[in-house]
Amino acid sequence: MPQDTLELLLTRRSVKATMLAEPGPTPDQLATILTAAARVPDHKKLVPWRFIVFEGEARAGFGRVLLKACAAEEREPPSAVRLELERTRLLRAPTVVAVISRTVPAPGAPEWEQVLSCGAACQNLCLAANAMGFGTCWITEWYSYSAAVRSALGLAANEKVAGFVYIGTATERQADRERPDLAKITSRWEG
Repeated sequence: MPQDTLELLLTRRSVKATMLAEPGPTPDQLATILTAAARVPDHKKLVPWRFIVFEGEARAGFGRVLLKACAAEEREPPSAVRLELERTRLLRAPTVVAVISRTVPAPGAPEWEQVLSCGAACQNLCLAANAMGFGTCWITEWYSYSAAVRSALGLAANEKVAGFVYIGTATERQADRERPDLAKITSRWEG
């Protein structure tokens, strides 16, 4: 493994979506990022994921979907501040990619493997963007599970939102966070 790849893996850090700004990836860069995202283990070649890209005005348009969904799904009427947050949510970064997990009935390819493949696609998407110098944030909040959002995205019954990956230029570098102690999460099977 080239040193720069290992260094990226050892030092990568999510960037808060509110700390992402222009420029985002160019169309060619985004095509490369999505190509890398699609190069993951995929048992039986089922392609159990797909991408929905939000750029430009589409981000604001989807914000109107989020605003309506939030207002309709909350038990109590949301505050004006909350509604404004939802309306502008996708405007935090110049590019947002919704990664959609789809399960495909296939003998010998359990659903769990398909879900893991989608997770790998999300991680590859982040790593590819990071390798190009962009910051990323993979978010699954309430809107990933909203029936109204699912409908607006045109999801089929066998599809779920794996997350929204925000991509842009980091406005500041975040400090590293505490990482797991390998001694506490690693064991060796000895029979």
